[in-house]
Amino acid sequence: MYNIIAAIFDVESEGYQAMSTLSKTPIIEETSILQMALVKRENGSLKVCDSYDSGIHTTDDMLLGGLLGGLFGVLGGPVGVLLLGSYGTLAGSLVDTADALDSATVMEKVADKLVEGEVALVMLAEEINEEEIDDKLKGFKVTIARFDAAAVAEEVEQAKETEKEMERLARKELRAAKKEERKDKREAKKAEISANFAAFKEKHKKK
Repeated sequence: MYNIIAAIFDVESEGYQAMSTLSKTPIIEETSILQMALVKRENGSLKVCDSYDSGIHTTDDMLLGGLLGGLFGVLGGPVGVLLLGSYGTLAGSLVDTADALDSATVMEKVADKLVEGEVALVMLAEEINEEEIDDKLKGFKVTIARFDAAAVAEEVEQAKETEKEMERLARKELRAAKKEERKDKREAKKAEISANFAAFKEKHKKK
């Protein structure tokens, strides 16, 4: 099974520790980790704190590529801003984390739980035995959720299309606003010219 695994840590330092451990042994017995990213919500945006990549999708000048690169590219864009704004408030509610994770998409889940001081380790892995990564993380205070990698890839593509539509609408609104602004300026200039002519005529009458 090819999975996107989101491990959300209550303690930030444990996220770093878990990533360090897994990056040293990306291939376990029946598990292969192709990519990892440790992410944190900071000042209302998503920050990639650290990453591991097998090199299949990246070059020396590229931090993170492939599916995770696309996923966090989306979360760092306008769709991510909407998700972090809409779902971030749920993290402070009384909704149990495990229950909340069962009813949202992967991007919503990551955005929902990430509050200041908490991190998520997100992995792209082939898992024949899901217990292997769970065993590696069992010493931490962590909530683990899994998603079909192909479904996540489709979600990322849909989000990219949404971004394009948002950008198109934003440009349309901007053009309309500029057109209205130009119209207002023309009307103001027209009124100024009219006032100048009125003043000139009034002055001419008095002569």
